[in-house]
This record gives sequence, structure tokens and C-alpha cells, in this order.
Amino acid sequence: MNSTWVLDEPQPPPDARIAYGEGPHRFGELRLPAGPGPHPVVVFVHGGFWRAMYGLEHAGHLCADLTRRGFATWSLEFRRVGHAGGGYPGTLEDVAAGLDHLRVMAPSRGLDLSRVVVMGHSAGGQLAMWLAARSRLQPGQPLYAADPLRFRGVVSLAGVVDLEQGVARRLGDGAVAAFVGEGAPDLAARYAVASPAMLQPLPVPQVLVHGTVDDTVPVEMSDAFHTRGRALGAPITYVRLEGTGHYELIDPRSQEWPRVMEALQSLL
Repeated sequence: MNSTWVLDEPQPPPDARIAYGEGPHRFGELRLPAGPGPHPVVVFVHGGFWRAMYGLEHAGHLCADLTRRGFATWSLEFRRVGHAGGGYPGTLEDVAAGLDHLRVMAPSRGLDLSRVVVMGHSAGGQLAMWLAARSRLQPGQPLYAADPLRFRGVVSLAGVVDLEQGVARRLGDGAVAAFVGEGAPDLAARYAVASPAMLQPLPVPQVLVHGTVDDTVPVEMSDAFHTRGRALGAPITYVRLEGTGHYELIDPRSQEWPRVMEALQSLL
């Protein structure tokens, strides 16, 4: 099955598009299941190698499927490389603000903040795992927040979970380097606060899902992250899918989608 249709077919419309900050790219799309709630929430962070040309549109199919299954979905848009302020640190600041905006929306939208899971695909997997690690940042470090929203767990779908390795491998024709700012004098410090691999062990339960024939983000990246997380005693699970590529993981029509659902439900 060709799973790249999710990139091209128009997405089902959201119930609401809501700004979480100033500017044209700081918003999310909210979808709500039937009934008054309070509903469990999946915060979804889309991929596209953090580039301006790739927005959240292709995430609509996945989010609509989750909403049919009883989850409220909050799909985040954010500044990306090519936008003013995009890349490090603006992209990270945006997804943090978008996640924390759930506190504002929850009372009027019927959202259950005790049942929140964050899920991200590809570059969005890096951002999702970073959100899970954010509480490990210390006062005085860049991107530190005193009271980040806590959540149940995180699912990385073929995530770029090691930025340093992503730069070394020239993933996305240099997309990781463009995101983090290769050549910046504080590059080591940027890795230290932005790369999930540098922030292990992550303090929340995490599930990595990755296909063995992924030609966009190599499965070895999740292999290494899982091994290191286990060695550090982190609550981490790995779903390694033989013969699976990159886009099947965000395709609700794919044969792999039930495995993604199992990963999500295991955290709730």
C-alpha cells in the first residue's frame, strides 16, 4: 500500500483552529469526539524536517481517525526553518507553548488533562520527545520552563531522536543541520537542551515505533535510543516493525496502524 496519500489528499476539517500565541504559525487544530467529555487528548506534532514548506495539513487524516476512536486531538503548527524565528530555539518555544495551551482550553472544551499523550512523526518525533524531556532542563539553561504541562507519555513515530547523529548523517539533505544551526558557536549547548538523546533518561513513559526499511530516518537511531534508555532505567518500549517504511506509521489505512494504536493506548 502506498501510504504517501496522506501528504496529498485534502484533510478532513478540524472542529476549530485556535491560536496559542502571536503570529501566523502559532496555532493548533482541535478535533473533539462526540459527547461532553472530559476526553483524553492526543497532542500531535507533524513531521517535514522542520521546514516551512511542510505544514500540519497531512496530519488531519490521522487526527480524524483518532477522534473517531474517542480521543480529542490537538495538532500543533509552529514556526519552521524558513519562517522568521523558525528553527532553534523558536520551533521548540512554539511547541512548548502549544502544549501548555491545553490548560487554557481544557475547561471549555471538555479536555481531560490527566489523560494526555504526545505523539510525533519524524521531525515531529524529535519535538514530541523533547516535550517529554523538557522538565529535565535546569534553571539558567535555554528553553527552561518552571512549570511545563505534565502528561502520561509520548509516542515517537520514526522520530529524529538524536540531533547530533542527524547532522552527522546529513538527514534530509542537511535539514537537521539547518534546524539546529550547524556551525553555531554554542552548538554543543544546543544539542544538550534540544536533542532527546542528550536528555535521556526521559522522565515519562515512552514508546518508539520505527520501521526497518525507513529510508528517511534510519531505524538505527531508534535502536540506539532504546538501548540507551533501557540502560539508564527509563520507562521505554520499542515497537520495531519489520519491512515498514516511513509513512505507514501516520496512515490510518495501513496494516501498521493498529500497532500505532496499541502504542498509544498502552500509555493511557
